[in-house]
Amino acid sequence: MKRDLTPSCKTVILVNGIPASGKSTIARQLSQTFGLPLLTIDGIKEPFMARFTDIDRPFNRQLGCAAYEAIWSIVEQSPAGCVWVIDAWFGFQPKEMLQRLVQDAGVERIIEVWNQISPEVAVARYAQRLAQRLPGHPGEEYLPELALLAGRAEPMRLGAVYCVDQQVQPDIGEVCDWVDMQLKN
Repeated sequence: MKRDLTPSCKTVILVNGIPASGKSTIARQLSQTFGLPLLTIDGIKEPFMARFTDIDRPFNRQLGCAAYEAIWSIVEQSPAGCVWVIDAWFGFQPKEMLQRLVQDAGVERIIEVWNQISPEVAVARYAQRLAQRLPGHPGEEYLPELALLAGRAEPMRLGAVYCVDQQVQPDIGEVCDWVDMQLKN
């Protein structure tokens, strides 16, 4: 069921979490439920990755940083009442950078959906998708680093935060109800 929104200010719904935390699934569902535009780091950088060969980790990181900045450029150019769903691991850049980009984009309201996941589940999910990922994404060598990241990652906390427990099947209805409530406040 599609829900109607009447936004009063430029708003972003940050669907945040480490790689393989389930954020893309949640972001797509929020976008579809509310009929909102969706911006994703991978959606911007992967077309470029498909055109280059021998993408190493530093180049992948550069593409990710460029995609991050492109997202905020798009948001900046949008009208004042626009609401965006943004799917990214926001912790890969300093929080101060996100604060600056949000301010420069004219965002007045930030809602964050944080995808909490254990190191074990994150590693298992990431390992399961390795064969489907474009060359240039970190491979199996990234799994120990991802496990450490899962143990210390936290939400950005620049606005209201809803924590999705990705250890169990998330209740997207509850997430949508919370987002709806935040948008109406």
